Amino acid sequence: MTDFSFAAHAARLPRLPAGLARLVCWLTLLVPLMWLQLSLSGCAATGAGATAMQAEPLTEFDEPETRKRARIRLTLASNYFEQGQTSVALDEIKQSLAADPTYLPAYVLRGLVYMRMENSVLAEDSFQRALQINSRDGDTLHNYGWFVCESGRHAQAIELFDRALASPNYSGRVTTQLAKGICQTRAGQLTEAEASFTKSYELDAANPITGYNLASLLYRRGENSRAQFTIRRINNSEFANAETLWLGIRVERRLGNATVVEQLAQQLGRRYPQSPQWTLYQRGAFDE
Repeated sequence: MTDFSFAAHAARLPRLPAGLARLVCWLTLLVPLMWLQLSLSGCAATGAGATAMQAEPLTEFDEPETRKRARIRLTLASNYFEQGQTSVALDEIKQSLAADPTYLPAYVLRGLVYMRMENSVLAEDSFQRALQINSRDGDTLHNYGWFVCESGRHAQAIELFDRALASPNYSGRVTTQLAKGICQTRAGQLTEAEASFTKSYELDAANPITGYNLASLLYRRGENSRAQFTIRRINNSEFANAETLWLGIRVERRLGNATVVEQLAQQLGRRYPQSPQWTLYQRGAFDE
């Protein structure tokens, strides 16, 4: 079952050396589910003076031995982080940085580890060190932006997301627009949040996380027909769950579609009888 709950998962590490995507972090969101970005590729910046215009990515052939050791250690760290073994992950990160103190992705992952450990001082320090190595790295700006948003510094977070989106060759635009929309929602900037969610959705309409967030905001703003179109796509897919069904029920009820409400309610009660959403439905608490 895909979990869209407020305490659900949040982060992906999409660019490991072999191009593999790994799930590495679970964060609490106001609106469910997003991915964070982190590159472990050999082309990460190598020194304080590096920029996003670095000439050519490193390959295994010409990768320095120190960088190779740092990369291997960090790959191990990401695996442990995925498994929830934060202390072991942190130890591998320390060894990665011991091999190469200029390895930018190690500082970013260290920041994510300390976020999970709720150590905001060391998380801040980690992201700041990464930015000292490359202030234009999109993945760093994205992850630091999410940390800042989680800290309640919404205006700063939105500015960091904008910088990530402006970064040349940045490939994480779907998730950054989503993160930006979440942060704008928290800041009460609903019009701006809708624009960000819409941009994310236009880039990847099959993404159920973006779709759910967009539909939820549209429902909140009273744009029920648009919310209906988006949430129906999710509820007619393998990604339907208690939260999406509950949102669908409320949207269809507001539009006066009693038959569809009943159909969705039957699914909710049959598939998720212990869910808070089923309890809300039984109570008739459609506006809570």
